[in-house]
Amino acid sequence: MTVTLADVAARARVSPATVSRVLNGNYPVAASTRERVLRAVDDLDYVLNGPASSLAAATSDLVGILVNDIADPFFGIMAGAAQTEIGGPGDGSGRAGGEKLAVVCNTGGSPERELTYLTLLQRQRAAAVVLTGGAVEDPAHQAAVSAKLTKLADAGTRVVLCGRPPLPDGEAVVAALAFDNRGGGRRLTEHLLSLGHRRIGYVAGPLERTTTRHRLEGHRDALRAAGLVGDEERLTVHGPYDRRSGYDATLELLRREPEVTAVVAANDTVALGASAAIRDRGLRIPEDISVAGFDDLPFSVDAVPALTTVRLPLFEAGARAGRLAMGKETPPPGGIATIAAELMVRGSTAPPRGQ
Repeated sequence: MTVTLADVAARARVSPATVSRVLNGNYPVAASTRERVLRAVDDLDYVLNGPASSLAAATSDLVGILVNDIADPFFGIMAGAAQTEIGGPGDGSGRAGGEKLAVVCNTGGSPERELTYLTLLQRQRAAAVVLTGGAVEDPAHQAAVSAKLTKLADAGTRVVLCGRPPLPDGEAVVAALAFDNRGGGRRLTEHLLSLGHRRIGYVAGPLERTTTRHRLEGHRDALRAAGLVGDEERLTVHGPYDRRSGYDATLELLRREPEVTAVVAANDTVALGASAAIRDRGLRIPEDISVAGFDDLPFSVDAVPALTTVRLPLFEAGARAGRLAMGKETPPPGGIATIAAELMVRGSTAPPRGQ
């Protein structure tokens, strides 16, 4: 049976006029109401009637780039690079060729907003969608994202993952460009171990993110290989990927283990907060405590001392994602490519005192 606008209105508990306003985007609607309407549209798989329905399998000139936080250089660099490749000749299929309008969708790290943006892009028949950064490790959300991406792909949208692990069922995805977060985390900790560090604190990201788990797994793999087991949980503090988290978590690490000689941060922004906390405790970097980050964001080399970190080729990955989304580049074999992480040794790490 055909789903009608009235069915969507009943499901969302709003008037048909409100549903129309949300879908047309021509009238202000409360955020909570818009979320409810879009969820009903998604649940019922509603397709616009009339002339629009004949275009349901067509694509527009819109490309969506989903980021967790556009203010974070990690996402800003990838999104900007992807935009440089959007527009111009495509693959000749007519689906992704020609000039395109790239829209950056800032989810704020919210799984619900991620699904809402995907629904909106589906309604707009987006030519392509690029999802950046780590995924939320929740089975229900992952299933919802997979279902949504399948609907997008079935309608002709090219889907690319950038800096995000492949989905269990990746048929809807043109390509997944995954960073080697485990390998980078392992090499960073191996570097500190080679300097003689044995009491290493770790400031991790949010528990629910794939990026957090993979980097932490690499760190702990290196510790286990060195025979350092038993204190991993006590020497790990989780928090958001921001400077304040790095500051507070490092103070907590120093409270738990005053003999810590090195702190590994989940990313470079967190490392800045960790460094500030160490200095505020009257300690020197790297003479008293070494500090290391991850990502190699532009400010890392200008920190004092310059930050030892793991370089991810964010611009290159974003540009490649843009080309894949536009059909300008052939997808990697199997649709999956692992992007190498490079250790960058700088002045913020040194052997512990007395060695």
